[in-house]
Amino acid sequence: MTQAPERPSSGRTSERRRHDREIISLAVPAFGALVAEPLFVMVDSAIIGHLGTSQLAGLGIAAALLSTAVSVFVFLAYATTAAVARRVGAGDLPSAIRQGMDGIWLALLLGLAVIAVTLPAAPWLVELFGASGTAAPYATTYLRISSLGIPAMLIVLAATGVLRGLQDTRTPLYVAIAGFAANGLLNVLLVYGAGLGIAGSAWGTVIAQCGMAAAYLVVVVRGARRHGASLRPDAAGIRASAQAGVPLLIRTLSLRAVMLIATAVAARMGDVDVAAHQIILSLWTLMSFALDAIAIAGQAIIGRYLGAGDAEGARRVCRRMVQWGIASGVVLGALIVLARPLFIPLFTGDPTVRDVLLPALLVVALAQPIAGVVFVLDGVLMGAGDGPYLAGAMVVTLAVFAPVALLVPVLGGGLTALWWAMGLMMAVRMVTLWLRMRSGRWVVTGAAR
Repeated sequence: MTQAPERPSSGRTSERRRHDREIISLAVPAFGALVAEPLFVMVDSAIIGHLGTSQLAGLGIAAALLSTAVSVFVFLAYATTAAVARRVGAGDLPSAIRQGMDGIWLALLLGLAVIAVTLPAAPWLVELFGASGTAAPYATTYLRISSLGIPAMLIVLAATGVLRGLQDTRTPLYVAIAGFAANGLLNVLLVYGAGLGIAGSAWGTVIAQCGMAAAYLVVVVRGARRHGASLRPDAAGIRASAQAGVPLLIRTLSLRAVMLIATAVAARMGDVDVAAHQIILSLWTLMSFALDAIAIAGQAIIGRYLGAGDAEGARRVCRRMVQWGIASGVVLGALIVLARPLFIPLFTGDPTVRDVLLPALLVVALAQPIAGVVFVLDGVLMGAGDGPYLAGAMVVTLAVFAPVALLVPVLGGGLTALWWAMGLMMAVRMVTLWLRMRSGRWVVTGAAR
């Protein structure tokens, strides 16, 4: 006689609810902070757009260069989150904050290096992007002034990683909201009130970014003093932070290469296809913020469990977060399908663009559950400090995606075919990450990996 399967115990149900509450408490504020950051550029665009087309074109070029420069160093947040969370789990708060300070010092050094390159190279970089003769001076002006804020932007990344590692995603949300408000006010005052034009917008953004960095430093320094952690730069610690960040840098560069290849292929197809592609990328970015918020929660929670030596707890919360990723992807995919009649007219009134856009959007919707798993497992492995594997997996993904994407226009495929290739890219990422998760090799406990 077979025994009836046991119902889930109340203890297991209680544990799932505890995991859910923790994920929500970290992910929701993280999502708010992620959404607030792109609003900086939107505010600048809205204000500078009233100055003239050449000024707005100049901003677009400079903003693209700045965004690339900063996004390359996003490992400052990811690697710091994992390292700090491990030490929090091990109960060693002074070492956690000391690890965070190493990341902040590294951010400062990298920011100064970027300034040293950007200031003299600004005209050449602008020319490389194909700026027109009328837009180039504005782009150069904005790029040179805004580059002065890059150290502050990188410090914000590293300090955000410190607070996430400390299981605090609310402070980054509050700082992001305050920075957004200050940026908007300063832009209006300096662009129109002081009559500084595009230079005023750049200075307003730099001041707002420096204010955000200062706010983060106040929080981190207070924590360091409270727990007796040293604030002085430590060469060995900074070097260790840099070494931990190299694999994540490779991962980020490979991912950026995927996006650049996709845009270049769409551009070859013609204006209609690249316009539709840009709309999809905007939507993809918004969906990514929601999924990345769960991944951020994963980084912080997994790092803490592994630092506490709770390998089984880390596995359980990983499984729960994968369920969250799948569910979130299904919801987002359904929203794309149901809401497309509402948001497509916001982006374009051209019927030819709409005709190209609609079938590609359905592919994007179908890919969202896969994306949900990818983002969650990416966050789990980052939280585990498994950077070398993430780097290798992303290089493999790029190697698979690039030839497929480049063949799309050769074989006469359109935008929908290109986004099927993007779906393949996400599927390859999911397989590589899933295999790692199943192997259990990412489960390395202790205060340091």
